[in-house]
Amino acid sequence: MLDLTGKVALVTGGARGIGRAICLRLAAQGADIAILDAGNPAVGEQTKADIEALGRRALFVTGSVTDPEQCDAFVKAALDAFGQVDILVNNAGITRDDLVMRMSLDEWKAVLEVNLFGAFYCTKAVVRPMFKAKRGGRIINMSSVSGQAGQTGQANYSSSKAGLIGLTKACAREFASRAITVNAVAPGFITTELTKDLPAELQEAIRAQTPLGHFGTVDDIANAVAFLASDEAAYITGQVLAVDGGLVMM
Repeated sequence: MLDLTGKVALVTGGARGIGRAICLRLAAQGADIAILDAGNPAVGEQTKADIEALGRRALFVTGSVTDPEQCDAFVKAALDAFGQVDILVNNAGITRDDLVMRMSLDEWKAVLEVNLFGAFYCTKAVVRPMFKAKRGGRIINMSSVSGQAGQTGQANYSSSKAGLIGLTKACAREFASRAITVNAVAPGFITTELTKDLPAELQEAIRAQTPLGHFGTVDDIANAVAFLASDEAAYITGQVLAVDGGLVMM
């Protein structure tokens, strides 16, 4: 098993779904975890308790990545609690799907503000203490196959996830001299609360287009993040790791 003992990981949107799976996977490998989530605080506290049950330290902060001051405060809280930050996973994300001709400006802005601006704010907040510590680091951005290939009815979401790929590559170049790697994970269709309610015919159509023939799991994504966060991935930066069953091959 990949060893993250002695590391501290910050995970946005970490209370449930893919974010929760990432938190638990990194904790199982030895990392202490700080979570920033704007959802139900009770859900975040439960994830915190589950991390602690694995024998790791955990911090849960209620807040939104759309507010740069809250992102700064989250990083400061993690530093105060744990004394260091080694890993940032920019996982927070939302959808507001609609066709372009019907999409409101608020729906466009809301998705970009959470998915792309939020990742920038958190990266900006964490990189200075990473530089100062001179310990290197890992930044992992959660992109999507929608950011690689586009998706009907998701102009806002696809744009935000494509933007994350650009942010990943630019930061990888800027931070490389400090031994900080920056990579992205691009999930395909993953079984979550959102996808399980898709119409049966749409689910079947997606499976038919996916070479491996089935949806992925949150653990598939968490495993990819854990690898990119580990020392074994020290020579990988600026890359997009597709975890999509072969749906998008580039």
